[in-house]
This record gives sequence, structure tokens and C-alpha cells, in this order.
Amino acid sequence: MRRLLLWAPLALFALVFALVAGGLIKPADRMVHSAMVGKPLPELAMKPLLPGKPGVASADFKGKPRLLNVFASWCIPCIAEAPQLMKLKQAGVEIDAITIRDTPEAVQAFLARNGDPYARVGDDPTGKAQIALGSSGVPETFLVNGKGEIVDQHIGDIRADDIPEILRKLEAAK
Repeated sequence: MRRLLLWAPLALFALVFALVAGGLIKPADRMVHSAMVGKPLPELAMKPLLPGKPGVASADFKGKPRLLNVFASWCIPCIAEAPQLMKLKQAGVEIDAITIRDTPEAVQAFLARNGDPYARVGDDPTGKAQIALGSSGVPETFLVNGKGEIVDQHIGDIRADDIPEILRKLEAAK
């Protein structure tokens, strides 16, 4: 019995080590995924934020697949994502945007510095549309098919290596 008690601390250490190593090798997914994926786009009717660009409404998402990008001018990852959105626009992808708690002046300056890939820009001053989409932060991008259903969600900034997959999913959503 005493011999077993001598080995107990080592066994306890080995167990704790195995749990920690397992968490490091395969960490838990801590992303908050939208429950709206696979469902129709929620009812949206956002006023335009910028002159010369219409706002965003659910009715706009009928006919062909498009992206709905949730962003903010104050968002650092949104700046990193901007070149990829411009590449998607150049590839013929239609992209609409929802700005979260932003001002027209700040968004105008953001788009002037980083490029403007958006066909429509809707104003979400309180975050209600963001919550309706099931979005938990910025940037997030939703792929909406031609029937107005959310078919995919990209959490975080879009990177160059994400573009082929997004284009493939847009093609499959037709």
C-alpha cells in the first residue's frame, strides 16, 4: 500500500500533463458560429450609410449568390481583409456590407484608404442586424445564395488562401 502512495503524485502529474497536452494538440473550437447558417436571411432594412450607395435590405439577396460582409472602420482585422475583398470584387463577386456602430465620415475614409468592394452599405448603429445574423464580431462574412438563404459563414478576416474556397462555395450556391 505504501508503495502505491509513493507513485500517486507521479500518476497525478502524468494525468494532468496528458490533459494539458491534449488541449494544446487539439484545442476546443471557441468560435461563435451563427445559428442562421442554412436558414433564410433575417429581415433586414438598413438605411444607407454613405451618399450614392443604397442601404441593405433582405430583398436585395434574391437571384444570385453574394457576400454580406459585417465590418467597421475601427476594426484592425477589417483593414487586413480589405485587399482580399477587392480581389473578390475583381473576380466578379457582389459584396454588400453592414457597418457596425460607425459614422459616414469614418467609413468613407476607410474605403478611400483601403478600397471599396461594396455595392451596398447598410448602417447598423445599434448592432441589431448583426445580432439577427448571429454574428459575434467583426469582420464576418456571410455567403447568401440566390434564394436568400445563408449557406456559409466566414468568421474573422478573409485571407488570400481563403479566396479559392469562397469562390468555390459561391459557384456551388448558384
